[in-house]
Amino acid sequence: MDAPEGIQQPHLVLANKLFLLTHPDVQDIEKVRLKEEVLEAVKTNDMAPLFETLVGQSLLDKDQNFSESMGSKIEEELKKLDEKIADAEENLGESEVREAHLAKSLFYIRIGDKEKALEQLKVTETKTVAVGQKMDLVFYTLQLGFFYMDFDLISKSIDKAKSLFEEGGDWERKNRLKVYEGLFCMSTRNFKKAASLFLDSISTFTTYEIFPYDTFIFYTVLTSIITLDRVSLKQKVVDAPEILAVIGKIPYLSEFLNSLYECQYKSFFSAFAGLTEHIKLDRYLHPHFRYYMREVRTVVYSQFLESYKSVTIDAMAKSFGVTVEFIDLELSRFIAAGKLHCKIDKVAGVLETNRPDAKNALYQATIKQGDFLLNRIQKLSRVIDL
Repeated sequence: MDAPEGIQQPHLVLANKLFLLTHPDVQDIEKVRLKEEVLEAVKTNDMAPLFETLVGQSLLDKDQNFSESMGSKIEEELKKLDEKIADAEENLGESEVREAHLAKSLFYIRIGDKEKALEQLKVTETKTVAVGQKMDLVFYTLQLGFFYMDFDLISKSIDKAKSLFEEGGDWERKNRLKVYEGLFCMSTRNFKKAASLFLDSISTFTTYEIFPYDTFIFYTVLTSIITLDRVSLKQKVVDAPEILAVIGKIPYLSEFLNSLYECQYKSFFSAFAGLTEHIKLDRYLHPHFRYYMREVRTVVYSQFLESYKSVTIDAMAKSFGVTVEFIDLELSRFIAAGKLHCKIDKVAGVLETNRPDAKNALYQATIKQGDFLLNRIQKLSRVIDL
């Protein structure tokens, strides 16, 4: 079941194909090819449980003979695995018993039987002593979680891994966990934490089983752009040698990052338009597509307005290579949502920034926290009086 080093796990490759097969923006001719590849993967790995699910979703055509053939192969393989477990328990040592149980766990993962795979992984854990090997079982569980996008399972597995590290654990597995947790954070819209974890893992990345290094850099740049300040973006992303070595291989990504930092807004919007298709067709980013689009535009508009006390709408529209009407509508929405600190003088055709004063903001925060503290003290005094 282990993929060779540097190769993505086959079932996660399959998960991406299944996602694209159900995506409305993927062309029908492409879906025909994807359907053939999915069926081939199901046949190769005897994925009878997954086949039944896909038939139920009308993604694959029902084939009784095919189902029965896979079922008989699975029964035969399970019989061999059970015999191997029994032999190990009777004649061999604890290490061989664990390996036999692990083989059965990986078999259930391979055929796409989630519930039985999780049960067998728990059984394998009872036969496992070393912390590192227990961590490996958690990684298998996490891969299952990402295949089914089961965020509850992923969250619990990450917590379990962290508690295991309190008992020990090596540096390489700790770094691998950062990437898994970063992917979980990105998938659940916690882009700030995802960016931090990805940036920590750039020079130590070995987690090829969940995605290639190019994809990792793609996620790192996208999450960093909407969460890092300008100085941090320059230090950690724009000038990072690991990112510079790869970013040119990903269409539009280099222009997207550098044009933002260099304030070339027309080029930025052009690159952003090119990237939207990539983001929309990404399995982990797709649910957050609209949110990410808004956040990126908030960042770029805020950066532009930072340089001005006031600026004409016409000048801003020309800088971004769009119409005055488009900018007017865009800014109206962001101002109403409290995302931008400025106001539009429609008569004069001017934007006036009204950035909140830092001292005033600190004063308001102090008053708010002071009121909260007084309320807590009053509640406490009533309890003490009783």
